[in-house]
Amino acid sequence: MDVLSVYLLALLHIAPASWGVYHILLFKRDSRAAMGWIMACAFIPYGGPVAYFVFGINRVRTRARDMRRSPLAVRYELSRPRGTLVGAAAKGVASVGQRITGRQLTGGNAVRAFHNGDEAYPAMLAEIEGARSQILLATYIFKLDETGQAFVDALSSAAARGVDVMVLIDGVGELYSWKKPSKALSDRGVNVGRFLPPRLIPPSVYVNLRNHRKLLVVDHRVAYAGGMNIGDENRNSPAEPRAVTDVHFSLQGPVVTELEAVFHDDWRFATGQAIEVPEVVQSTSAGKARCRVVPDGPDDLLDSLAFTIQGVVAGASDSVDIMTPYFLPSRELTAALQAAAHRGTRVRIVLPAKNNLFFVHWANRNLLLELIEWGIEVYYQPPPFCHSKLLCIDQEYCLIGSANLDSRSLRLNFELGVEVFSGGLNRELRAHMDQVIACSQPVTREQLMSRSTLVRLRDSFVFLFSPYL
Repeated sequence: MDVLSVYLLALLHIAPASWGVYHILLFKRDSRAAMGWIMACAFIPYGGPVAYFVFGINRVRTRARDMRRSPLAVRYELSRPRGTLVGAAAKGVASVGQRITGRQLTGGNAVRAFHNGDEAYPAMLAEIEGARSQILLATYIFKLDETGQAFVDALSSAAARGVDVMVLIDGVGELYSWKKPSKALSDRGVNVGRFLPPRLIPPSVYVNLRNHRKLLVVDHRVAYAGGMNIGDENRNSPAEPRAVTDVHFSLQGPVVTELEAVFHDDWRFATGQAIEVPEVVQSTSAGKARCRVVPDGPDDLLDSLAFTIQGVVAGASDSVDIMTPYFLPSRELTAALQAAAHRGTRVRIVLPAKNNLFFVHWANRNLLLELIEWGIEVYYQPPPFCHSKLLCIDQEYCLIGSANLDSRSLRLNFELGVEVFSGGLNRELRAHMDQVIACSQPVTREQLMSRSTLVRLRDSFVFLFSPYL
């Protein structure tokens, strides 16, 4: 190889690596992530800059901001700038979400919990079958198994009788099904949008930036939200027992309008089509729960849920109960949990004993010791795999929705959280956690320390990649 070729090969690495370092220094806010990407760009020839270009750049923030300035903009804006309070300056847990989102709590809502697909799916299908004017459905995974086919049939029947049906499916999430649900629905006359689908021409590299929200809104009257996807694994059947447990929720009252607006914004983002928003006056007599919607995503809403969770944990006085399938908390959330335990607050975390993503299980074992040593209780729930995402604070506060407690959910995905202030729902969910904990295995310091050296090395190595798992 001649000298010119050597210089050319060096330039082919140095030029994109220099651009990568320049971009990282200007736009990366997390110093640890920035340092990791700088090392990759500098010391992994060719591959480092390419990896940063594909995985490291948040292109959605700019695109989302541009779309909100477009003439297609719908009536979905924060009611006031984030970081401000309206009216009397409330204190405590109730004020956290308002300070972060600029949204006040809305009263007059009813929230009901549905355990597993055996309870949730029949209720959702009944609403779809009884719909008269509009159905909005957003989901991450939509499998075309028996359960998915029931939803396809119900949605297509609604469209055939003149109901305005819009279904938004994540472009990567739909790949969990061998047959594409978007095609099955569109072939039967349903209006379907795909959220950032991967494609070669024109190239789309949105690998991480997924719409993880699960939302159904029917006739501007009732909404279903939580973490449950659409598939047979969430329900029992004669042929196969349930593989996944989950908790989903129905909501009625003024909060439905806010949830509907989240779908409108996602639909416009994914399809470029604006939805005509009717003037709907919600009844204030649906129930006694006060609710606040907390949309979150890698755009202008970045860190809304992360800050909310950290804030309410910091404000807890009696108890913090967490149930989540994927637990790789940020240093800030870890510190908030430790501080709560230092104050004498009881902190309990329920995780799956056998995770469907084994590498997440390996990684979180590397951080559990620093929680357990400060008196935080951690439990491993026996199979089937628990996909529930629940946070209960003290005797009234609940956070429900689609987000996991890891960086992928809280920084790389579009997620949906709903704060619910309801003593009844709080008691119900904490009783559910008590029941689960009663048959779960506590994680002890001795168990974690008894791992072999090779296992500890493996867990520690995988943990290094926790921001990307």
